[in-house]
Amino acid sequence: MRLLLVEDDPMIGENVRDALRAEGHAVDWVCDGEAAELSLRSLVYDLILLDLGLPKRDGLEVLKRYRASQGAQADRGTAPVLVITARDSTHELVAGLDAGADDYLAKPFDLPELAARVRALLRRRHGQVQAKLNYAGIELDDASHTVLLEGAPLHLSVREFAVLHALMLNPGKVLSRAVLEDKLYGWGEEVGSNTIEVFMHGLRKKIGAARIATVRGVGYRLTDSA
Repeated sequence: MRLLLVEDDPMIGENVRDALRAEGHAVDWVCDGEAAELSLRSLVYDLILLDLGLPKRDGLEVLKRYRASQGAQADRGTAPVLVITARDSTHELVAGLDAGADDYLAKPFDLPELAARVRALLRRRHGQVQAKLNYAGIELDDASHTVLLEGAPLHLSVREFAVLHALMLNPGKVLSRAVLEDKLYGWGEEVGSNTIEVFMHGLRKKIGAARIATVRGVGYRLTDSA
């Protein structure tokens, strides 16, 4: 998934970015409110992690403007927002939630808890309530990062897992190469011209070629063929 991290503390930002990338997410990191608004106008994100005490523009104002943009363009203003901040008073909590935040995590926090909250918000965005996805004999658990194929454990790389996760969240739907690249790679990460094809080749060898269909000129989709 493509995430936007808005955090002005270099140590916190680096740790959070690295932890979420290890989970298979693409993470774009900005350090002030104006850069956050520019990013949100330029790209569509699956989830936003937002600090409130930001330079140049307060995080609460960024949140209000982002939610106000809903409907201006497709998918704008609708991504779940996880507020991560040292402002942990009841007043600040209520203000953040009323402005459109979906969840709230006070600093300091544990990275495993942050990752779990991110997973939960992403599941809800796709209409899922459980960590396990099941489709065509494949069971994917995004909490434990495990995959079973017809009940047998399957070893996938982090990015193979991310590709399969994206496909399983959209069973039967065609995802283009550009969409998959966008969900796998953040700023500054090099993407080869045939990167997605390489991941698809690896996945097909592991789960069966018939389970991933290529829609020529459009993209890829999961099928229920074994």
